[in-house]
Amino acid sequence: MLSRLLRVINVSIAVLIVLIAVAIYWYAIRPLPQTSGEIAAPIAAPATIERDARGVPHIRASSWQDAIFLQGYATAQDRLWQMDVLRRFGAGELAEVFGPAALGADEHSRKMRMRSIAQFALTKLTSDARSLLIEYARGVNYFIDTHRGDYALEFSLPGHAYDPRDWSLADSILVGLVMYRDLTDKSQFKFDKGALISKAADPAKIRLLFPPIEGQYVSPGSNAWAVSGAHSADGAPMAANDPHLAYGIPGAWHLVHLIAPGLDVSGAALPGLPGVITGHNNQIAWGVTNLQSDVLDLYIEQIDDRNGRYIFQGKAEQAQPVRELIGVRGGKPVQLNTWITRHGPIVLREQGKSYSMRWSAADSFSYPFFDIDRAQNWDQFRAALSAFWGPPQNFVYADRAGNIGYQAAGRVPIRRDFDGDLPLDGSSGKFEWDGYIPFDQMPSIYNPPSGIVATANQNPFPANYPYRVDGDYSDKYRVEQIRALLAAKPKLTVDDMLAVQKDVYSAYDYFLAHRAIAAVSRHSSSDADLREAIDTLAHWNGQMDKEEAAPMITELLDQELARSLVLSATIGAPQPADPKPATSDAKAGAHYRITGSPDLPTIVPRPQAIETLLRDRPSGWVANNDWDAWLMQNFESALARGRSLQGRPVSKWRWGRMHQWNIAHPIGKQLPLVNGFFDIGPIDMSGAGTSVKQTTRTLGPSERMVVDLGNLDKSVQNLVAGESGFVASPHYKDQWPAYYTGKSFPMQFNHVEAKDVLRIKPSNQ
Repeated sequence: MLSRLLRVINVSIAVLIVLIAVAIYWYAIRPLPQTSGEIAAPIAAPATIERDARGVPHIRASSWQDAIFLQGYATAQDRLWQMDVLRRFGAGELAEVFGPAALGADEHSRKMRMRSIAQFALTKLTSDARSLLIEYARGVNYFIDTHRGDYALEFSLPGHAYDPRDWSLADSILVGLVMYRDLTDKSQFKFDKGALISKAADPAKIRLLFPPIEGQYVSPGSNAWAVSGAHSADGAPMAANDPHLAYGIPGAWHLVHLIAPGLDVSGAALPGLPGVITGHNNQIAWGVTNLQSDVLDLYIEQIDDRNGRYIFQGKAEQAQPVRELIGVRGGKPVQLNTWITRHGPIVLREQGKSYSMRWSAADSFSYPFFDIDRAQNWDQFRAALSAFWGPPQNFVYADRAGNIGYQAAGRVPIRRDFDGDLPLDGSSGKFEWDGYIPFDQMPSIYNPPSGIVATANQNPFPANYPYRVDGDYSDKYRVEQIRALLAAKPKLTVDDMLAVQKDVYSAYDYFLAHRAIAAVSRHSSSDADLREAIDTLAHWNGQMDKEEAAPMITELLDQELARSLVLSATIGAPQPADPKPATSDAKAGAHYRITGSPDLPTIVPRPQAIETLLRDRPSGWVANNDWDAWLMQNFESALARGRSLQGRPVSKWRWGRMHQWNIAHPIGKQLPLVNGFFDIGPIDMSGAGTSVKQTTRTLGPSERMVVDLGNLDKSVQNLVAGESGFVASPHYKDQWPAYYTGKSFPMQFNHVEAKDVLRIKPSNQ
């Protein structure tokens, strides 16, 4: 009887294993895209898609139209599900697939009118840009049409299964608008800052902690720089770029190389958009960072929600009503009503107030990247950038003729006599934009005597600039370290540029360490943990290494100082630091911390503001104006928090255990047992918000590129995870080990080592 039962169990297990294997094959392996052999497609002449060892497509075609068609096709091969989610996120259509959990995100996108903005943007496109989007959409749709029933695993998961609809021109613009929004939407910060000021006993202190031209601590940014031949080992310019964005899997970028008559460009593209955003062609190279200029304002409107009548300059105006239904999987559609004022849609209602949003993206749109991809010199590059609408960016440039340059581009609104860092009175008419700063007056540099141009999101506008500009411009730490490292070695190589990109020194944390040491030296203490912590800091070199204890100490101290300073400005009297962790987020080591009261928003002053106060030590901020005693109190509180996280001794603390990445697939993370195949991490990370390798718990370098104009085949580039969005693909996360250790891969250009070749013949042949 027992043997019979065992046979039944063994057979059942065998059957289960077979069924699992069949399911894995059917849903994960079978849909893998064809990357070799031959297919027919509606193109004008034979073409090829050659994929190198990392699956990067090198597309060779007889015309740019065919090349862009095949870029759309190849991107859909690798990232169709990601593309679909991006357009759904922009359009507010996630709940149709993911159910009620996505309703909040859909409502916000609908309130921002992103689908309407995309439709309006189509009317602003040049004929060339429209043709570009048409060819790309044709390629995406050819993949969709020829692979029905053979899509990526994510399209087939129980409870979320669906088929993608055809790709449209507006869908590509929506993908661009999602990035536009990620880089420019500071509305929540403005609202929180306004709420903080309204509660503050001393609003001037809040403004000092959060100035209009240096708003929030960490937001999407990047590093980019170029050096002239005088600084390079081979005598030719080099350019480097590592955009800092929220991490995810699949990642933000898709690498591609496009080759056709008049077109030979390689670099990083956004899945859903044609051409290359950052990269090089056979003559020039360029990188981008977020300009961080403020292109969005919130207005407090005097509006009657019942009829849409609102006040502007003492007169009543009528808002436009928009009523739409949001489809919800497994539920009834949800109606959303939005009023559109002269400033824009009402996006927020809080405490009896209605807030409208004016956003530069709603005024126009352009897509000049294909002109940038084909530019051959500085003048052509700038001519292409002159049409760029946004999001405003810093562009770094280098060319084979030996030139380097910098150009700020994108439309920045003109605010005549006001700052846009707080919600504005929409009824007065005193806070209206006066057009946009002309392109020819945006900051620009060409062949500076230093032979170096560098941007790390710092403020590029000079003190005597004729226009008033606001923005979340980054602190000095990253750009100063970049310049110091570039100047430290007389002849730079590609490896040297990579070393700069992965540098984790933080001048700010090093400053905090020595301020703490000085404060303790003036206040005797017998606390063993405190003495051990001070000894750890005294032997530290400022490197935010994941294996070190000192970075954890300084970051915990920074969090306590930030909380205490905001409390001082808010409640009007200095308070000792609370030794208990404020929130679970604080326990996790997040960069956005609670300010100390459940009624206050969770915004935090930037490090440079804290450093300035610690240097100047103004009166009225801390108890008895004793900054050393205040520092000691916060240092002790930081150590108490550290003990609650990692125990004793302090010397055994590890920054990486508090500073981790968990790159989770949005669907795969919900699947028990197999989520590890989809995800990366949790994994300890080095770096910080103030190091060149800017890493926080939510963002970091989304790709790395170094271009050597002396020998383009020496150029390198890599992603965080991989080219493919298919979890069963060998290129799903094959680049992660190199990314994590700061290594890279050849950016094959003149000589491509093809591992797979897909030959495409015209359908009529």
